[in-house]
Amino acid sequence: MNKKINAAVFPVAGLGSRFLPATKATPKEMLPVVDKPLIQYAIEEAADAGITKMIFVTGRNKRAIEDHFDSAYELEAELASKDKHDLLEIAQSVAPKGVEFVYVRQSIALGLGHAILCAKPALSDEPFAVLLADDLIKGSKGAVQQLITASESVHGPVIGLETIEPHQSRAYGIVEIRERVGEHVIASNMVEKPNPEDAPSNLGVVGRYLLPYEIFDVIENLPTGSGGEIQLTDALAVLAKRDGVLGVSLKGQRFDCGSKLGYAKANIEYGLEHSEIGDSLRAYLKSLIV
Repeated sequence: MNKKINAAVFPVAGLGSRFLPATKATPKEMLPVVDKPLIQYAIEEAADAGITKMIFVTGRNKRAIEDHFDSAYELEAELASKDKHDLLEIAQSVAPKGVEFVYVRQSIALGLGHAILCAKPALSDEPFAVLLADDLIKGSKGAVQQLITASESVHGPVIGLETIEPHQSRAYGIVEIRERVGEHVIASNMVEKPNPEDAPSNLGVVGRYLLPYEIFDVIENLPTGSGGEIQLTDALAVLAKRDGVLGVSLKGQRFDCGSKLGYAKANIEYGLEHSEIGDSLRAYLKSLIV
C-alpha cells in the first residue's frame, strides 16, 4: 500500500459465550494469557508495527477494556507509596506511549463486516489494519508487521492466512487461489465457512487484515451472508473478484483463543517462556508425564 498504516480497528463487541461463565461480566478480550489480557497482546502487536491510533468497536459490558488502557491513579499511588516500583512500571506501561485510543459502539451484533463499518467515522480516507484479539500469534515478527511488509508491492487488501485441515473449513473463510507470488498468493475469491468438499483451497483467513478505505463502500452495499450477518469475507470476495487480494501465510504459532483448548495451549506456551514461572511450569509439566 502506498500510504502508511496509522490506524488499527479492534472488533471487541462479541459476547464471548463460549467462555461462560467467565465472560458473563468480563469481556473475553480481557481474559489473561499468563498475566496479560488478550487485547493487550493485540495492541502491542499493532504498536510495534508503528500504528498509533487504536479504534475499539465495543458493545455493552466492555467497559473493562477502556478502564484497562486508562490511568489507574489509586493503584499507581498505592504502589508508589509502598515502593513497589517494578509493579508501578508495569501498570503505567499498559498503554504504549504516543498511542491514541478511540471507542465506538456496535449496538447490535450483526457480524464482523458490520463491526468494521462502525469504525468508519473514526477513520479518515486511509488504509487501516484490523486485528482480532482471539487470534494470538506468537512469532519473532508480529503478524501485522508481516502484512505491512508484504503490502509494499500492492494497492489492495492484504490478509493473513493459515494452512488448515479439510475438516476445519467450516470455521474459516477460505480463499480461492488465482496465482502464487513467491511465498504469497493472490486470491480471486473467498468463501465463508464452506463444507470441506466445497472448500476452494486449504488456506483459511485468520484475524489479521490490512484494508483499503473503499472496503466501506463494499460493506454498505452487501446483503446479509452466513448466519444472517454482514460478513467481512463477503466484502473481501467482491474485491478479490475485481482486483485480487494478497494473502500472506503468517509465520509464527497461532492460538485460537476463542476456543477453550486454544486458550489453554496459549497459557502453557507463554507460561513456559515467562521469566517468573517458566522453569517451574516446565518441571511441573514433566512431572505429569508417566
